[in-house]
This record gives sequence, structure tokens and C-alpha cells, in this order.
Amino acid sequence: MQPATYKARMSNLRRRLASSRQPPYDSAWIIQPENRRYLSGFEAEDSQFTESSGSLFIAGDRCLLVTDSRYTTEAENEAIGFTVYTVEKSLVQDLPHVMAQLDNGVMGFEQGYVTWQLHREVSEKLSESAIPVTLEPLHDMVEEMRVVKDREEVNAIEASARMMSEILGRVIPALEPGRTEADVAWSIRNLAREAGADDLSFPSIVASGPNSALPHAVPTERRLQAGEPIVLDVGVRLKGYCSDMTRTVFLGEPSSEFRTVYKTVREAQLAGMAEIRPGVESTRPDAVAREVIADAGYGAFFGHSLGHGVGLATHERPRLGPQKPVELKKGMVMTVEPGIYLPGKGGVRLEEMVVVEEDGARLLTSNRDFYDF
Repeated sequence: MQPATYKARMSNLRRRLASSRQPPYDSAWIIQPENRRYLSGFEAEDSQFTESSGSLFIAGDRCLLVTDSRYTTEAENEAIGFTVYTVEKSLVQDLPHVMAQLDNGVMGFEQGYVTWQLHREVSEKLSESAIPVTLEPLHDMVEEMRVVKDREEVNAIEASARMMSEILGRVIPALEPGRTEADVAWSIRNLAREAGADDLSFPSIVASGPNSALPHAVPTERRLQAGEPIVLDVGVRLKGYCSDMTRTVFLGEPSSEFRTVYKTVREAQLAGMAEIRPGVESTRPDAVAREVIADAGYGAFFGHSLGHGVGLATHERPRLGPQKPVELKKGMVMTVEPGIYLPGKGGVRLEEMVVVEEDGARLLTSNRDFYDF
């Protein structure tokens, strides 16, 4: 991303902080990895939920990236517009020194990411500050900023989707009876590494036969068999941005039942995508796709939402589902992934990534050689 991009994002955040009335914020504490990278460009990842590689503290024109010595060099090279502060003891123990550099009063924090224990420890330490500091939830302020992607982001996501599509273009022809689900999953990881991906955007789902009726199946040592559905739900992360796509394939001829299921899922996907355009409520594509599946008699076997946003995280806003409607806007990137899952038999899911443009949804994924049942 260009330096001007981060400057614009910080200006946007400052405006939101200043204009908030519930409550008015004097500063913000950002610890969620995707939000941290979105605002600063700092790429380090957290090894686990309770271990952070750094925090952003933003108050007016003052922007600090607080980290430890393991990440100081990377932070200084990557964090655009931020002063890097290296802690001597820990984030909590060094807070008085950090707060002394900020004009504070009410500090917004990411309530969905800060643990109860960390909140308690930080609150206790802040109570010792010369100027009292109160913690108040940010209510997903940065997540809301990330919903609409700029052109640089769309290009990055499209490159990720193209890489994953090309990898699937090599994986699918190599499928054959006798290979295990786990072996196929490992081949996807290896090909992603060879292609230059940062990593997989999530553990690959390779599910065959009855396992394909499990929407989030974990690859097993089960061997692929002819005629069964094989669900491949995969994605890579490239320069921080994720892709997410699903194909269902068959080795040989599927049963008449699964021909019908596949055709129904594909029709539902096309119907849902046709509804995606600026100004439409997010519940509309889901309702249309769900109606197609229900009319075919499979309504009870489609339990999840039609899609979700994708960006620096695999699952972001907006959600294409039956609840909490939001207005779709140009620049939103999302999946469209209807599925039908028959317990004990198998399932079919098809997933594309699209970006909302003026005239509707533009596909970002490829390798779309679908069955014509």
C-alpha cells in the first residue's frame, strides 16, 4: 500500500473518533492484527490470541506503535506515520510511560479482541496514571472502515483470488480414487508455498463422500472414491489479503440425486449473485438463493449464510445472510457460497468471490468449469 493510503485511513479514523458521541473518544488502542496492519502497515502476526506483537495508540496527531524488541526493526521499517516505542518490561507495565506521551481521557479499545484479563490489568495500571484514563469500547469502528475496499485492496484481493484459482486448476485434474483427503490438503499447501503465498488464509477443507456433508470438515485419511462429491474449500493469503473459494467435483459420474443437488446449488449461486449491486440490502441475495434451494426441496439442508466479506481477514463484514441487513456499497468484497448438505450422504458447496461495482457483482475468482447437469 502507498503511504498516502495509510495517511487517508488515519485521517478517517481521527474524524470518527472526534465525531463519536457514545462516548467521545480522546484516543484509540488498536491491538487486533488486521486492524493494526490496516492502519499502520505493520505486518507482524500474533503467534496466539493472548500474545500480541504490538499495539497502536492513537491520540490526535500522536501515533505510537508499542512493541517489544523482537519486532522493533520491522515496526520501524513498516509502520508508516507511527513512532515506535519498545517496551522495557511489558505493555501493561510500560503503560504509564506510553500514556505520558498522549493527551488522554477516554480511550477506545477493541472489546471483541481484548481479553477480560488484559482489560483488568490495563484498567488497573491506567488508574495509576497522572491523568485518569477510562476505557470504552470502540464498537468495531475500524472494522466498519474496512468494509468498503479501495482500489489497492481490490487489486490485492483479486491477485490472491487469481493465485488460488490457478492452484485449484492444478489440484483438481490430479484428483484420483485412492488419494486421501489429507494428501490433497497437503498438496494445496505446498503449491501455495511454491506460488509465493504468505500462507493459506485458513486450513484447507478437503471433504469427500459423507464428509462433504460437514461444512467445515477437517481433512482425514479417508480415500477419494469414484462418483462421490469432493468439496474443496480453499484460500491463500497474499501480501496480507485473503481469498476464499470452493469447488465441488466428482470423479466419474455422480448419482442422479447429486446431479440435482449440484444443479440446484449452482442455480442458487447465480441467482444470489444477480442480486448483488449498490443499494441492495445484504439480506436480499441470501433470500433469493435460499428460495431456489427451498423450491427444490432442500431448504432444510442449507443452514449457513450465503456469504461474507473477505479482506485482511477471511471473514469480515458484510454478511450476506437472513439477519441484520446492511446496504451493499461499491467496493465491498464478499463470497457467494450456497450449499446443500445431506447428512450421511454428502454435500455440495460452490463459492465465488465478487466485488460490488456500479453495475453489479464482478467475479474475482476463476477456474469456473462447472458441470452442466
